[in-house]
Amino acid sequence: MRMTENGEDSSPSQPVVGVLPGGAPGGKDPGEVSGDNRPVNPTTEDNKTTKLLNNTMKITQDVRDQSSKTSPYQPRPPLLPKPPALSKGGNSGSVEEKVRSRRLKNSQESLTDPAETGSSTESLKEDSTVTGVFTLSGAATLRNGQGSVVGPQSAPSGSPVFRARGQSFSEYERGPHDHHSDPAEQRVRSSKVRLSPLQPSGPFPALEQSLASASLRTANRIDRDCVDYGIVPGRAGPERLQLHRNLSDSRLLDNMVSDNISVNSMKSTFSVLNPIRPRDVRNRSFLEGSVLGSGALLGAEELDRYFPERRVGIYIATWNMQGEKGLPNNLDDLLLPTDSEFAQDFYIIGVQEGCPDRREWEIRLQETLGPYYVMLYAASHGVLYLTVFVRRDLIWFCSEVEHATVTTRIMSQIKTKGAVGIGFTFFGTSFLFITSHFTSGDSKVYERILDYNKIIEALALPNGLPDTNPYRSTSSDVTTRFDEVFWFGDFNFRLSKDRMGVEAILNQNPGVDMGPLLHHDQLSKEMKDGSIFKGFQEAPIQFFPTYKYDVGCDMYDTTSKQRTPSYTDRILFRNRQVDDIKVIKYTSCSTIKTSDHRPVIAMFQVKLRPGRDNIPLRAGQFDRSLYLEGIRRRITRELKKSEAIKNQGSSTICSIS
Repeated sequence: MRMTENGEDSSPSQPVVGVLPGGAPGGKDPGEVSGDNRPVNPTTEDNKTTKLLNNTMKITQDVRDQSSKTSPYQPRPPLLPKPPALSKGGNSGSVEEKVRSRRLKNSQESLTDPAETGSSTESLKEDSTVTGVFTLSGAATLRNGQGSVVGPQSAPSGSPVFRARGQSFSEYERGPHDHHSDPAEQRVRSSKVRLSPLQPSGPFPALEQSLASASLRTANRIDRDCVDYGIVPGRAGPERLQLHRNLSDSRLLDNMVSDNISVNSMKSTFSVLNPIRPRDVRNRSFLEGSVLGSGALLGAEELDRYFPERRVGIYIATWNMQGEKGLPNNLDDLLLPTDSEFAQDFYIIGVQEGCPDRREWEIRLQETLGPYYVMLYAASHGVLYLTVFVRRDLIWFCSEVEHATVTTRIMSQIKTKGAVGIGFTFFGTSFLFITSHFTSGDSKVYERILDYNKIIEALALPNGLPDTNPYRSTSSDVTTRFDEVFWFGDFNFRLSKDRMGVEAILNQNPGVDMGPLLHHDQLSKEMKDGSIFKGFQEAPIQFFPTYKYDVGCDMYDTTSKQRTPSYTDRILFRNRQVDDIKVIKYTSCSTIKTSDHRPVIAMFQVKLRPGRDNIPLRAGQFDRSLYLEGIRRRITRELKKSEAIKNQGSSTICSIS
């Protein structure tokens, strides 16, 4: 046998005949007689036929392998699936051969073929016997049961062997010449419907590469349980966020930020945390743990990731509660004013003459601030309460917290006057918060100055925390040993003018200009003279005097004493570096009227600096029992409110006629 380079027989007049199960060699029937009129032994002929078929298939496979080696980038088309070739007589092949022939079907056939999904008995039933004549070139010529030729199955020249991307299976199977092909050939070809693969309608959006984007800042959005944010379209520049009042807890698990950057970053499979490279972990540096070291927990990289502008939000509230047992029904106006766009990172609340149940007061604060805040620390001195709340994702950057107390009474057992201070370090910036209650009385200015001097000398802070700038500290003044100091409380300084004169000025200036009234303020005068609160500042006062009101109304003292309205409740601040503290708001809370004092609130933006890892950390500790109780009450309050609304909507009035 002579073979050409293409693997074909050079003698076309003598094709190699293959026998399929149920057929005879060369297309003969089993009952035919050989040319020498001798009967043909069916068993011998079957063995010879099987060997011939195996040799033919082996040669065809060798030719394919040789062809694939010569042109690896132009694979040949797949062979036509071998038909089962079952005869009606039932004596031309066993069931095992029929099943084995079905397993040789081409892998391109669809798994959704109804013939394949049917029963195995029906799939073996055929109406005609088909025999195949296989040439060495890999093409197949099919014969039906009557011996007529169906047609060759070969790939047309120049046609792509594999379909291009986006081209349907049906287009590939038809080929360029199927419109004029033989009807008998179309009957043999697979009639299965193949669907085109789904293609994307457009390019996929690129992933956000900058993980240190502005969306990662903790920047102080109002608690989502109290305020919703709706994006206001049609604005030039960045999209603005509009506040909507809402006290629902249905979004406790929502993201705290709703800007587009954070939404896009959530679509990626990466975390918002910065990726860490193995070589960075392997690196050993003598700067490890220092301000200049990379990867430090309190270092510059971590600070910039949470605070790109390196400023933290501080919210301070001071309130003389007058020892009332009954607390306001709602503290939202005290801690979450509606005219504020963002909530702050720290909430510090100082109370003088606090309610008898201090624990109840702290639970109410936790209930108001919600699940995004935890109580970092709380301290007290008699009826002086000082509480610090922090956003729970920032607690890891807080150092250990220290506190100290000072009494200014002659008898130390009476703890109604004095001060309580709390100090800690956040990243590399040290903070000191002091709330105090000075001596009362219109003319006791000197006694109040003595109270101040005693507090700054006796308040023993810090204890174990390192001083961030020891060269600028003095042992006689606690306020010089911290970077940022906030002092607030009931200082009891009055207006040096009679009641009628103060009321006349208030009536002449119904607006926010309190300059004429502050000319008579004792504290402003003493601070200007340098006798008290050295180095401290106060934001401009643009609210009415906070003392003394009749409880439950907006009228000043109508008792026989006729006390003069005064600015007794103040918030002052001091910083080591100029412009470290920026005042955002300084006002009073006029809606809380359960005391003769009005609460005073202030918001600040404070400059932060990176720190060292040698600072003893709080390690995420907070009052968990208080947290759980506050959240439980918060949910219970909302459930009761929803139930009340539901009952009100479903109630009807029935009339009997």
